[in-house]
Amino acid sequence: MKISKKPKKNQKFFLLGRLSPIMPKVAVGGTFQYFHDGHAKLIEKAFEIAKDGKVHIGLTSDEMLSKSHSVDNYEKRRTWLLQYIKEMGIPDDRYEITKLNNPYGPALEEDFDYIIVSPETYPVALKMNRIREEKGKKLLKIEYVEYVMAEDGIPISSTRIAKGEIDRHGRLKQNTKN
Repeated sequence: MKISKKPKKNQKFFLLGRLSPIMPKVAVGGTFQYFHDGHAKLIEKAFEIAKDGKVHIGLTSDEMLSKSHSVDNYEKRRTWLLQYIKEMGIPDDRYEITKLNNPYGPALEEDFDYIIVSPETYPVALKMNRIREEKGKKLLKIEYVEYVMAEDGIPISSTRIAKGEIDRHGRLKQNTKN
């Protein structure tokens, strides 16, 4: 997996610092397999940026998956995601979960203000903004969220959880060899 470096604030299409709408429309997306602390950080950031606005969460469809490990079906992953949002105490009218059947979902066409990304999804957001610019749409403000590190200083990921290296909170499993 290619991981991009943290963007520079003056990099083209990295648009923080503009005046924010009162009720921003925020997009975030992913597979959200083995819902872990990294996923939680993305979701929390989305609601923080949205304030009283709406968060649109794109959840990768079963058909679009291409992981090196098995992935739970869409409904099971959606249930984990909903459970976390409910635990946060977020009212139902503050978010929407949509099925992603392509890498961009509705973010190319709809009038979003922000997109929340990890280092893994940052290049996709840059490409989205290039496409939006070509279509004459306003560019998305990109909020970059760093990886959450496991105890060993390596990012928490669904792949590492699937391999049994760590748990959802980044704690090393007993059987992990260093």
